Amino acid sequence: MSVNRRKFIGLSALTAGTLGMNSSLFGSNVEPRHNELVLPEAIRNLSSQAIGIVPISVAERKERIAKAQTLMAEAKMDAIFLEGTTSCYYFTGMRWGQSERTFGVVIPAKGAIAYVCPKFEEDRARELILPAFGEEVRCWEEHESPYAVIVGIVKDRGVIHHTIGMEERVRFFIANGVKKEAAGFEVVDATPVTAGCRMIKSPAEIALMQKASDVTIEAYKASFTTIVAGMSQTQLSNNISAAFKKLGFSGGASVQVGKYSALPHGSITPQTIKEGDVVMVDGGTSCEGYASDITRTIVVGKPTQRQIDVWNVEKKAQDAAFAAIKIGAPCEQVDAAARAVIENAGFSTNYKLPGLPHRTGHGIGLEGHEWTNFVKGNKTPIAVGMCFSDEPTISIPGEFGIRLEDCVYIAADGPKFFSKQSISIDQPFG
Repeated sequence: MSVNRRKFIGLSALTAGTLGMNSSLFGSNVEPRHNELVLPEAIRNLSSQAIGIVPISVAERKERIAKAQTLMAEAKMDAIFLEGTTSCYYFTGMRWGQSERTFGVVIPAKGAIAYVCPKFEEDRARELILPAFGEEVRCWEEHESPYAVIVGIVKDRGVIHHTIGMEERVRFFIANGVKKEAAGFEVVDATPVTAGCRMIKSPAEIALMQKASDVTIEAYKASFTTIVAGMSQTQLSNNISAAFKKLGFSGGASVQVGKYSALPHGSITPQTIKEGDVVMVDGGTSCEGYASDITRTIVVGKPTQRQIDVWNVEKKAQDAAFAAIKIGAPCEQVDAAARAVIENAGFSTNYKLPGLPHRTGHGIGLEGHEWTNFVKGNKTPIAVGMCFSDEPTISIPGEFGIRLEDCVYIAADGPKFFSKQSISIDQPFG
């Protein structure tokens, strides 16, 4: 069944080839046919980019464990405990998740790691544990205490400081259970160890994040050609997800339109794109677990001078943040630089609206948001291997918001962008 195509609406002054694709930024929307979704041509033409990907090696994970053990010794911890979540994956290459039954891994300051597992799930656990990291699995029956098992592993590996670290995602009932079983021990925060490792990315990690970033830009470029007046935010979001899938990845993005773009994390209110609307797209994908996070903000049709002016201030703030990233400088310096640009343009101070209501950037890696942040009060020195988002926002409640977000990694000679910045309000891709 054929359908009528609605008139395309392009960005003002957009010339052929700006996006390296078609002569217009916008093109056809998803069309229904025979109860199936037919992808727009720009998305159909995408091909898988899931090639040449090099996973994190066993050797690198072992180096991570060794580093964690060094940091434990420095922090005077005898061991740390992790549930089967992201940090477990970081060190061991396996994921389990969280349930009411305690599962996790003990990494001692000295000696081999060991898993703590419900007995009836031992076989499944051994299937998931990489051979290089699965020499010991200690199990507990339903009527037994998993916390006693954890403490037993720590004692068996040798005790010097009588201190057990809990990774920040370990739930209270587990940490409290260990505390009750570990008479004479102190249970402490293991973040100096886990974040101390995960904040500093290796070249292999940065390569995976670069791939995730590259794929995100390609998905956005194709999807932005599908924007048309009358399209819902859901339709655009679906097109973005479809583009990621064609590229061989699972990814997506939030789409916020008009006044709702002033809400940094958006609104649940259904939205329809109209000519003259600000459209903010924020999302990404992951490669071997390593995340991308990119935001592009455009105007559909001809932008107003007000929209152009605010967009340009936002771009200056993003540039100022990047220029302030210096190895050894405190992270708060970056936030201050971006905020100064926005405040000097007449917007509110101290996180108030209209203005920049949130930190300028967050750490990124295996999680979209992780240690550490570009935020006032954070004295953490910027170091080689750290990765951050650079995303000051200008939010004007009831009117619109502008956010430009690109992530950076800190190389030996300073910061580098994973993705090329937007050029102008009508050229979202560098």
